[in-house]
Amino acid sequence: MSTAIRRDAPPPISFGDRWRGWRDTLLASAAFQRWAAAFPLTRPIARRRAAELFDLCAGFVYSQTLAACVQLDLFEGLRAEPRDVATLASRAAMPPEAMTSLCEAASALQLLERRGEARYGLGPLGAALLGNPGIAAMVRHHAALYADLGDPVALLRGQDRARRLAHYWPYALDKRADALTHDNVAPYTALMAASQPMIADVVLAAYPLTGHRCLLDVGGGDGSFLAAAARAAPRLQLKLFDLPGVAAIAQERLTGDGLADRATISSGSFYDDPLPTGADVISLIRVVHDHDDEAVARLLAKVRAALPDNGVLLLGEPMRDAGGGADGVSAYFEIYLRAMGQGRPRSAARLRELLNAAGFSQVRALRTRIPLIASVIVAKS
Repeated sequence: MSTAIRRDAPPPISFGDRWRGWRDTLLASAAFQRWAAAFPLTRPIARRRAAELFDLCAGFVYSQTLAACVQLDLFEGLRAEPRDVATLASRAAMPPEAMTSLCEAASALQLLERRGEARYGLGPLGAALLGNPGIAAMVRHHAALYADLGDPVALLRGQDRARRLAHYWPYALDKRADALTHDNVAPYTALMAASQPMIADVVLAAYPLTGHRCLLDVGGGDGSFLAAAARAAPRLQLKLFDLPGVAAIAQERLTGDGLADRATISSGSFYDDPLPTGADVISLIRVVHDHDDEAVARLLAKVRAALPDNGVLLLGEPMRDAGGGADGVSAYFEIYLRAMGQGRPRSAARLRELLNAAGFSQVRALRTRIPLIASVIVAKS
């Protein structure tokens, strides 16, 4: 009798899978849910799980409440002082009853706070948003994402749709550098510039550049990260590489910042063109997660070729499994990048694999102040 194992036999069920199956059966039981909600020791857990599930169901309403506040410049209007509903309604050209509903919803989300009878001021999250204009810019941009998510199953199946988000990021549709004009790239470049300061703060706090001679920022947008690096390391020479339309915007911005004598701007596409040489550190800030593995492998190989021996690659972007609230970021980018049409969020371990395959060594993940905003990896050539 043959004792060969059938190749099509299912793998044995592990103890962990058995335990999780028992747990899931228990949690799906309405009788257990009622018991857990009543029993004193499990009641806090049951309430927390119920609230978490409700938040998932109501999340779209939360985001649209925020979107309405941003579109109406409600936070800016309350920056100086609280205002009554009648004033807010008049400025927004809507009935007072509707403004009251918006303010009450925003207050429940800590975006606003009730300040007496029919008066509202900034809440802790609304005030924090005023200090981070990139968040408001992203909220306005989300109109394209919401349009694509009108039928999420169709999006995931790849069925025909307008793909508004892909058109917002035109390099997701056409990777030829000469096909992307100033008008094509200006909207997303402005969005990235608005959110870059908080990214730069997190990345440069984790990896100061004062020990380097010259930085090349690949996919550097309007030069916001270079400008932040220049302030943090006054002796650092600067290089930027991006698509021609974006590079022209960067030239204007860095000249306006008084950095023209320290900065060299080059244009092209990393799909087709070699990267400039001469830098001892190359940064990829929120670039890698926008691209699929094949494109990332090609980009990392070009970075490796452009660096001298013992040169450093500085990679900063949101990553999977980073902790500090980054689980929500992973969920967000899984769907956002699916709507965009390319890219995916990656863990530090997966990025290490790609870096090692490209010839990098001494790959290190660094702690950052706010992993939700960005994690950092450095690698040596």
